[in-house]
Amino acid sequence: MSPASSATAVADLPALIPGRDRERSSRPIELSGSFTHEGHRLAYTEFGSGDRVVVLTHGIMLTRRMHAPLARKLARAGFRAVTLDLLGHGDSDRPTDSWLYSMPAFAEQTVALLDHLEIDAAVIGGTSLGANVALEVGVAAPERALGLVVEMPVLDNAIVAGLITFAPLLMAARFLPVTVQGVALAAKLVPHGNQWVDVVTDTLSQEPAPMAALLHGVLFGRIAPPKSIRRTIETPALVIGHERDPIHPFGDADTLAADMPAAEFVQARSPVELRFDPSRLTEAIAGFSARCHDR
Repeated sequence: MSPASSATAVADLPALIPGRDRERSSRPIELSGSFTHEGHRLAYTEFGSGDRVVVLTHGIMLTRRMHAPLARKLARAGFRAVTLDLLGHGDSDRPTDSWLYSMPAFAEQTVALLDHLEIDAAVIGGTSLGANVALEVGVAAPERALGLVVEMPVLDNAIVAGLITFAPLLMAARFLPVTVQGVALAAKLVPHGNQWVDVVTDTLSQEPAPMAALLHGVLFGRIAPPKSIRRTIETPALVIGHERDPIHPFGDADTLAADMPAAEFVQARSPVELRFDPSRLTEAIAGFSARCHDR
């Protein structure tokens, strides 16, 4: 580790209780760490070890915790999975300057994580905002991406729904910060310990000024590489889309898979399949990642 980084074991072999699931005895080690990129601290967690690396990034206002279940499954399948809190999220720094937040900047942070961990190339994946970040890595640093896992991309068909959803949050953070502070205070009162309860409370635990800066930077910046550029991304990609979600329209994912020369498409049964019934999609992600590393 560099002087500007830290790493701490957060989950080793837990104490075994007779009769409990024996899978615990082989649970891969988990390490939390951080590094500094352009003056800001970024936090991450590593699951498992080895040279077959998959990096996962989260949705907007979410944290790396959302990908912990998938990362653990990938680690058990022999991968080294790394989840990253992008700037303005989770345990990473949350500056209040909107110009610091953009999809290209998030892609730079993802590549900086690879540099910090001394990883030449990895499968880069993400959900929603993280999906768009993976695309930006495919554009800016294709030599660092063995493959792209793009779940629920936010492209042309999602712009109006995205503005309708997030613009009121931006207004509240700017002009009614007490409402954001009140929600964050209420979230702290919720008991922790459940994976998805913790994900929700993480999302609700926002600070008004950084939240406003994040939303302003993302909403009024480049949402994703334009179609003309997406067509030139030759990195293998697994695109996952679903129906009945205006922020992540099926048409965006389906069109993206058709645009990219080396993409394959998997249709999810629902927006939450990978969270609550993950076996099928986890198998697809693990199989795709293995093929990318074996090329």
